[in-house]
Amino acid sequence: MAPMTRSFSPHNVPSDQVVEYYRRRAAGGLGLIITEGTTINHIAAHGYPNVPNFHGEQALEAWRKVANAVHAEGGKIAPQLWHVGAARRPGTEPGGQTPGFSPSGMFMPGKITGHAMTKDDIDEVVQAYAQAAKDAQQAGFDAIEIHAAHGYLIDQFFWAGTNQREDEYGGDMAARGRFAQEIVSAIRAAVGPDFAIILRWSQWKQQAYDARLVETPEALAEFIQPLADAGVDIFHCSTRRFWQPEFESSNLNLAGWVKKLTGKATITVGSVGLSDEFLPESANAGFKEASPVNFDELVERMENNEFDLVALGRSVIANPDWPKLVQAGKFDQLKPYEKRYLESLV
Repeated sequence: MAPMTRSFSPHNVPSDQVVEYYRRRAAGGLGLIITEGTTINHIAAHGYPNVPNFHGEQALEAWRKVANAVHAEGGKIAPQLWHVGAARRPGTEPGGQTPGFSPSGMFMPGKITGHAMTKDDIDEVVQAYAQAAKDAQQAGFDAIEIHAAHGYLIDQFFWAGTNQREDEYGGDMAARGRFAQEIVSAIRAAVGPDFAIILRWSQWKQQAYDARLVETPEALAEFIQPLADAGVDIFHCSTRRFWQPEFESSNLNLAGWVKKLTGKATITVGSVGLSDEFLPESANAGFKEASPVNFDELVERMENNEFDLVALGRSVIANPDWPKLVQAGKFDQLKPYEKRYLESLV
């Protein structure tokens, strides 16, 4: 299950309804659940209301219940650890009027709207990620995922458009990746060698769907290998359409290229089993409705070892038991995704 923001955690604490939401999907046959984005313990981490914390006694106890419920159904679970960076809207609680933090104070290229992080800020955020990962391990989770995609904080460091720093965290791709490498290294030191670290990243940004961090396989290798060396076990390669080749030289998608270059396990994602991509051309219009379609190409790519895992989003909002239905060949029972499903947790 792919991470999907649901915003059903009043006071930033997962409710019993959230516990049941994840339990039901584990019961439906999902092998690994990656939770919605959960915010680390930093004053500027939050960007949206009713998003759950991954810190504080109440929130951690609630997440322990989620992990236990998923395990009782035979599933595995990882929290997605999140800092929104410059996407923060001042006034969001917790944090109040704290501005968005980012490498250069920019959410959009060329427009400073928030706080450019100091070295002390960077160190504080790195340690907050490490503490959240350690808390996840102690709460019984099976892995953690670092949200480094879609134009949020870590991706704002990756992207030259929002990273105009002139210190060791800005400049070429290696320098822009330093912040993420430090986070991964700090997490690895906190959790030891045998706890899985997943990193989700993307070429596209919510600020610019056509943005690209790398244009060639060679540039991708330069970007991704230091993250693998720092301790990432699995790369979750976020694309809007899993079937699209990443580079002209091959039919491999982004997850396929990352696996080929690093030898690490990868997760593919992007409109799996659905008739339309998950976002329209305007980000304000919300997730697109879509009907089930066959996924013969997905199976073929999987059998060719292009990637190791497949993440489902809208499909398992509409169909909590999607894996069991597909395994049984009951394709006619798969329901289309409709926007109304976002109005409640079912």
